[in-house]
Order: sequence, then C-alpha cells, then structure tokens
Amino acid sequence: YTRGTVTAFSPFDARADAEALRKAMKGMGTDEETILKILTSRNNAQRQEIAAAFKTLFGRDLVDDLKSELTGKFETLMVSLMRPTYIFDAHALKHAIKGAGTNEKVLTEILASRTPEEVRNIKQVYLQEYEANLEDKITGETSGYFQRLLVVLLQANRDPAGRVDEGLVEQDAQVLFRSGELKWGTDEEKFITILGTRSVPHLRRVFDKYMTISGFQIEETIDRETSGDLEKLLLAVVKCIRSVPAYFAETLYYSMKGAGTDDDTLIRVMVSRSEVDLLDIRQEFRKNFAKSLHQMIQKDTSGDYRKALLLLCGGDDE
Repeated sequence: YTRGTVTAFSPFDARADAEALRKAMKGMGTDEETILKILTSRNNAQRQEIAAAFKTLFGRDLVDDLKSELTGKFETLMVSLMRPTYIFDAHALKHAIKGAGTNEKVLTEILASRTPEEVRNIKQVYLQEYEANLEDKITGETSGYFQRLLVVLLQANRDPAGRVDEGLVEQDAQVLFRSGELKWGTDEEKFITILGTRSVPHLRRVFDKYMTISGFQIEETIDRETSGDLEKLLLAVVKCIRSVPAYFAETLYYSMKGAGTDDDTLIRVMVSRSEVDLLDIRQEFRKNFAKSLHQMIQKDTSGDYRKALLLLCGGDDE
C-alpha cells in the first residue's frame, strides 16, 4: 500500500528498457525524452533491474553513461532516481556532512521526517556503505542543543503509538509551557526529550493542550524562544508530528517560492517521496498554498528537468 505517484510498471521488461536507454545515448546527440519517460515511470526496484540488464547486455554502467550524456539539474534528477531507495537517505546525509560546512537543512529534513524504523535502516546502511558510524559523523559536525536533538532522533526510540494517557498529556503540556513561555531562557532540554521521544498521537494531544493552556501554538513559542538550526529542527519535528505530507508540501513550496529555486531540495523531496506519499503531499499543497504542486513546478522549472519533475508529480490538482 502506497500513496506514491510512482508504482511498479507493467508489463515490465528490463532488457527492452536497457536497450532503449542505450539507443537513446548512443552516437551523436542524446534522446533525453526517452530517458526521462522510462526512468520516471518505473519504480526504484525496476530501475535497479534495468541497470543490471544494461551491464549484462553492454558491459557498461548505466549511471556512468547518464552522467556523461546529461548535464545540470536534469542529470542530478536522473542520477537521483537511479540511486537504490535504501541508499538514498544515507547518501544524502553523507554529502550533507562532508567537506567544508555542514548542510543542516538536509540533516533536519531527513531526521525529522523519517520513521524510527527508517532511521534504524539509514544507520545500518550508512555503516555498510561508508564504513562509518552516522551518529559519530553527525556529532563531529554539529553542536549544542541542535546536536542533542539530532542524537535523540538518531536513537529512533520514539514511543510506539498506543493508548494516549490524558494525565501524561496534561503533564507534558505544562512542562513545555513552564520551559518555554514562563521562563527567561528556554529549558531546551525538556523540549528535546518530550518532542524526541513521545509517541505521535500523544504529541498531537500535547500540542492541543498546550494551545489551551498558553493561548499559543507550540510553533509560535519555538519561534519566539529559540533560533537558528535548533529552531528549524524543533519546528520540523513539530510539523512532522502533525503531518509528514504537510511538512513536505511546505518544504516543496519554499524550495520554489521567491527568487531562485532550491533545486537540491526539490529533487530530494520529489525523488524520496515519489513512492511513499507524494499523492498526500499534493493534496496538502493544494489545500495550503492555493495552487497545485504541478502548477508551481510548471512555472518554476524548464526543459527536460521540468518534464521529468511533472511526470514524477503525476496529475495536476485543479
């Protein structure tokens, strides 16, 4: 069961697809249209089969060929589609923490939105692929309460969803209120523990109760009382507790709003959610931004890059 826009293609023939892709890249000029049509309409597992068939038939690496034939954002998008699903997040995190400067935005987006099971999988894959411990890498590149909340999320020990205890809801809401609104200097630790470890249904009730007690949405308090990377991470966690698709709809909207497009974010979200919940994201987008995701991509991108993104997006939500 999936709420993705990309599903298994049927009838699927990996060899025929491999042959079509080879033909599209052989000789003078490249047939981008064929490449984007095939790669956006097969799911990730099928793309891996195509890559295997490509190597078997031609002794060539499909990803290397794509890299040498394509350029720019379109190349980045096609290569991202070819990355095995389970490696995708680990790869994004590795690139977010390598070299000069850490990309906090990527750490925030991935660790705030993935389920505990997904986070455990990412840690395992990171270790296998890069022979390094993800937590060590992240703690080496971050600091303060931002680092501490990332570490809590990396433990992937959030309480499982179960019966919600109203007494505990009241207690957590009071603690957050006392730590935030009623103190000079916020007690960040309480925020980190509660937001990082309680179950999703429990926290949704805590947010409601917080509003009743304080007269503020928890987001408003976080906005006023914290700043910088910690603020962004706390807000991302809260938004993902409320609704992961709504969080990604907002992330996509801001990647395209205003001058210039944050293509890395646009590509990362479109690819990583295309088989998960992009249908729900589209719905939230339409509801919250008075235009459809399809319309915004249409307006904000161009060329083969746009064609491919629109195919991943699927339909337009008028």
